[in-house]
Amino acid sequence: MIALPQPLSYAAYLECARCKREYSLAELQNFATCCHQPLVVKYDYMPGFFKEDLLFREKTMWRYYEMLPVFERKNIVSLGEGMTPLLPLENLAARHGFADLLLKDESFNPTGSFKARGISMAVSKAKELGVERCIVPTAGNAGGALAAYCAKAGIACTVVMPAHTPEIFKQECLLYGAELILVNGLISDCAKKVEELKKSQSYFDVSTLKEPYRLEGKKTMGYEIAEQLDWQLPDVILYPTGGGTGLIGIWKAFQEMLRMGWIKARLPRMIAVQSVNCAPIEVALRDPLHWKDHFTAQPSLANGLAVPYPFGMDMMLEVLQASNGSVVSVSEEDIVAGVKEIASAEGILAAPEGAAVWKALLQLRNRGLIDPADKILLLNTGSGYKYLENLQ
Repeated sequence: MIALPQPLSYAAYLECARCKREYSLAELQNFATCCHQPLVVKYDYMPGFFKEDLLFREKTMWRYYEMLPVFERKNIVSLGEGMTPLLPLENLAARHGFADLLLKDESFNPTGSFKARGISMAVSKAKELGVERCIVPTAGNAGGALAAYCAKAGIACTVVMPAHTPEIFKQECLLYGAELILVNGLISDCAKKVEELKKSQSYFDVSTLKEPYRLEGKKTMGYEIAEQLDWQLPDVILYPTGGGTGLIGIWKAFQEMLRMGWIKARLPRMIAVQSVNCAPIEVALRDPLHWKDHFTAQPSLANGLAVPYPFGMDMMLEVLQASNGSVVSVSEEDIVAGVKEIASAEGILAAPEGAAVWKALLQLRNRGLIDPADKILLLNTGSGYKYLENLQ
């Protein structure tokens, strides 16, 4: 890794997502205890950081180090994550009449998914703050990523995973040396097990949005989208949404770049995509206060979408409202069909989550809710190779 000039980071403090109370970045934090909401890193936008500075930097997410909350270079734990390609879906676009259709393919990340971004950031900050053991409830990819980055950092790792998760996700955790605990149920049941384990041993819990650092790694997708498109953002972004960190992170990146003058104020519509088996955002949009009382979930072959009670629901709803966005749910049958369609048309074996995004786009087109002349960006969050057991 190249030598980085000082200051390494412009991070200033943590802020409660609801009441804006400030918390220290110098201490290990999880969520805002004042409102039981996520904590968000806030930055001092100092002069002297320009998008032109990126020209000769390394091709990883750490090229944006000023806007990531690690203060000493020696604490960065990296496996080369970030700067994933934007791929034109020319065959699918021609077949369905889209003028400009792109896919950001996160399967190029270490451990095969976008989880590498958030986990790289979280483990780096954990190392900086002296953490010795991390724990995470996971639907699959986050567990493998945490196991890999903890191995790199020399930090002990415990992964709590649904028993029905495909074997490849279990095996990669074990190969990286993590302790693996299997639970009958969904990721929400794994989260309960994590809370139980934390009572008997000291862990740093890196559950989605229950610590403030994974969000910062995920937001680098937003910086990359802008940079790769020469600072001209798409009209619409469709994102597979389980815990919501990526959706929220991309929007956070856009807000930060607006403040720095890197992009102009016309931002994309953000479309959250879920499985019909687990679509809490749809319920929450109808009843933001009592949605949990009217919601039940089932497993999905798109493991990352099976998040029944996301901790960041309020933040996701804010992004959809601010961007004039919406949510679309896709059937399990359509998800499988989407994997096959993308693979046969484009030679890309997308994760089921990414396939859901493609089928959601077709839904919006058929309902007249999207303009095929728009510049449209889809996110594929992981490698379909890891899901072959689910797709059989």
